Amino acid sequence: MQETYQVPQPKAGNRTQRLLYGAGLVGATILATNLIFNRETREDGGMPIYERQYLNDTFLHTGLGLGVIAVAARGLHMNGWSYRLMMTNPWVVVGVSLVASIGTMMGTYATSPDNYIQKYALWTAFNVSQAAILSPLLFLQPALLARAGLYTVGVMGSLAFVGATAKQEKYLYIGGPLLAGVAVVALSGLAPLVIPATAVRTLMWTENLWLYGGLAVFGGFTLYDVQKVLHHARQAQFGAGRLDPVNESIRLELDFLNIWIRMVQILGMRSNKRK
Repeated sequence: MQETYQVPQPKAGNRTQRLLYGAGLVGATILATNLIFNRETREDGGMPIYERQYLNDTFLHTGLGLGVIAVAARGLHMNGWSYRLMMTNPWVVVGVSLVASIGTMMGTYATSPDNYIQKYALWTAFNVSQAAILSPLLFLQPALLARAGLYTVGVMGSLAFVGATAKQEKYLYIGGPLLAGVAVVALSGLAPLVIPATAVRTLMWTENLWLYGGLAVFGGFTLYDVQKVLHHARQAQFGAGRLDPVNESIRLELDFLNIWIRMVQILGMRSNKRK
């Protein structure tokens, strides 16, 4: 007669403790970020209604886009896409993913907001292309992915709050340095494809640069992009531009995904060290 074994389940107290820890960390992040970066607040009496409405529309599209990415990634993963992608030559994956992502993104940017069908079709294609690239991450534990998502929401939420309540155009000057930073981060991410595996120390430095440098760069982009949204709202109010929350949401989606990927890696590294 075979003996049966039951897999021990995590205690409810541990789950509650982790949830409280995560919520406390998110709250502390929001408070600390506001105290450090937001010492100079708006002097125009607060955010006008038209800015608030446009920012809300942009956040709504950002959430919808991330939802499309999550659902599409799950569907692709369940259909075996992740296995086939991981067996493909990495250079082919990089090339095709760049062409698909940049092509659909530029197509979305170039399409007028009046052309709803083409605009949202290209936007959906962009989100699906992101899902196709990210689907192999679903091999990881769902709890780890969820925790990384919670922390990313906390980080981006706090930075978005700072960007929205800071002085007008306070962070728009950092666009140039951020572009230089993202170029360095991107090159460090490609380093394992060209640097031999024997160069352990060099690979370690490039990984840390991609990981922690990327967090700093895309955190800065969140500040920049939120203030850019408000800047566009003011321009449209005075007839100097058009409102386009779809285009704005793409930038915030990319900020979220890049921060989330790095959170996943950090949490995964911490989990491996505990074993």
